[in-house]
Amino acid sequence: MNRKSNRSGDAASPAPGRARMSDVAATAGVSLVTVSRAINEPDKVSPDTLAAVRAAIEQLGYVPNLTAGSLASSRSRIVAAIVPTISNLVFSETIEALAQTLADGGYQLLLGQSGYRAGDEMALVDTFLGRRVDGLVLTGNAQTPALRAKLKRAGVPVVQTWDLPTPPNQPIDMLVGFSNLDAGRAAAEHLLDRGHRALAFIGAEEDRSRLRLEGFRAAAAARGIDDVQAELIRPPALIDDAGPRLAQILARRPEVTAVFCNNDLLAAGVLFECTQRGWPVPGRIAVMGFGDLAVARAASPRLSTVQIRRAEMGERAGQMLLARLSGETDGPTLIDIGFEVVARAST
Repeated sequence: MNRKSNRSGDAASPAPGRARMSDVAATAGVSLVTVSRAINEPDKVSPDTLAAVRAAIEQLGYVPNLTAGSLASSRSRIVAAIVPTISNLVFSETIEALAQTLADGGYQLLLGQSGYRAGDEMALVDTFLGRRVDGLVLTGNAQTPALRAKLKRAGVPVVQTWDLPTPPNQPIDMLVGFSNLDAGRAAAEHLLDRGHRALAFIGAEEDRSRLRLEGFRAAAAARGIDDVQAELIRPPALIDDAGPRLAQILARRPEVTAVFCNNDLLAAGVLFECTQRGWPVPGRIAVMGFGDLAVARAASPRLSTVQIRRAEMGERAGQMLLARLSGETDGPTLIDIGFEVVARAST
């Protein structure tokens, strides 16, 4: 390995956090070019040299200037993802799988939270584009026309997740998700098939929740039921919101016998409320959730729910981006991962 004589031991060590690439080169006994290659293209450096450079980096606490590297290569090797909230566990598996897939491909994930607000999503996109991210992963398919136009002009690969195209919205670029409309329809059919005629819905006041409610009502209407009670909560809709909203529904229509909740946490909240009222589930009221979180399997009775392959969605999104960034152009641009109704004791 092309090692230089290391005489840096006679000089004072650089101050913490101030080490330069030249200090790493001197400590490792290699050239600046070799250090750069070890950082940016480690597969092109011999194992011994790579070990020496990494040991020097560790010893000196050197932090590579990634901005300079990205300017030289036109790649930041960073992908940004925007989720509505980090307080809802339903998004965590998707983000974790996305981050791991990108890391395996040599990219890091930058995460932003929009708070379900279109203006915040636009501001985050502006920030991420300003940081020269190599790709974007968005939640949902309801971005504003202004944001869609901006992303198309930017020419950055984009993957939308958690929904399928719903008119008039078409994919900005690539998309992996499922039909929230059909998921709501399937939930209603599950309850209708069990003889329930007085149905209710509790969910968040946001696009994907509204689509589930729309599908839920459409399936009920197809069976001659036009009065589906609904309570929409300002997001994020959390477990503590469920009890009061169930009470409001029952105050309007006491004969309700089945409730579909927009997420499993809300459904668990409904179960707690039923326990406090001394109501048997599903004897007095059937309860159904969405997402198949751990709470659905741990609840008593165990929750019927709509299962979403959240980790697969994140993995597929990462794979689509990596394929695009590596120059492949023949991969899929739209993937429907589907969903599954899981029947358990609560219905």
